[in-house]
Amino acid sequence: MKLTKFFAACLTAVMLVMPLTSCGKSAQKKFVVGFDNEFPPMGFVDKDGSYTGFDLDLAKECASRMGMEFVAQPIAWDSKDNELKSGNISCIWNGFTMTEERKTQYEWSSPYMKNQQVVVVKNDSTVKSLADLAGLKVCVQKDSSGLAALEGNKELTASFKELVQVDSYLNAMMELESGSVDAIVMDEIVARYEIQTSGKPFKILDEAISAEEYGVGFLKGNTQLRDKVQKALEDMAKDGTMAKISNKWFGSDITTIGK
Repeated sequence: MKLTKFFAACLTAVMLVMPLTSCGKSAQKKFVVGFDNEFPPMGFVDKDGSYTGFDLDLAKECASRMGMEFVAQPIAWDSKDNELKSGNISCIWNGFTMTEERKTQYEWSSPYMKNQQVVVVKNDSTVKSLADLAGLKVCVQKDSSGLAALEGNKELTASFKELVQVDSYLNAMMELESGSVDAIVMDEIVARYEIQTSGKPFKILDEAISAEEYGVGFLKGNTQLRDKVQKALEDMAKDGTMAKISNKWFGSDITTIGK
């Protein structure tokens, strides 16, 4: 009886441990991509309520090639660092600009796309250049590359009547359309896509504020996952998959890896 009870106890212990072990393995296989779901065409919610976008298509393909389960995880953009440090997400992948400061804070893939921070105004606006923004209300997303570009150009920013920070660029577009602000500073790729698809009476100034590159950001020290994603991106560039995804969203291949 004692021996039987001993084996029964062992069996119970094994059964209790097995689910925990299985859950651990499952969690390790998830590739959880943190993104701003109001940042078309990089990541957003479509008419059916599904998460979609250029960056999400790239990330999903990478996950498949790495043998991992793709999970799109929307986050508040100004909370992205906490999400990454807590382990809620595997990486930040959503038009994430590689600045000199950020290069010391994250592990990075190589840049896969070029971008600019530009100024968006209404079609009937008298603003023709950056100098014309003096005395006007300018809108930008919180904790964004547009905000960083303005903080790096203190003379320009000091000329504004007010710098208005909002949670998303979709809100910024609404502010501009309503006349609450006079201009938006934002990513060129996002601006052109939004203007083209929404039909809003907006235009982009010829004079840009800054040039930049997009990359995938990982927790500092997590070079293992970074290297796996990097290899997947390079393979996608070589076999034409990256160009195919770019053509789907932009009508041409505007990616930079392998070029």
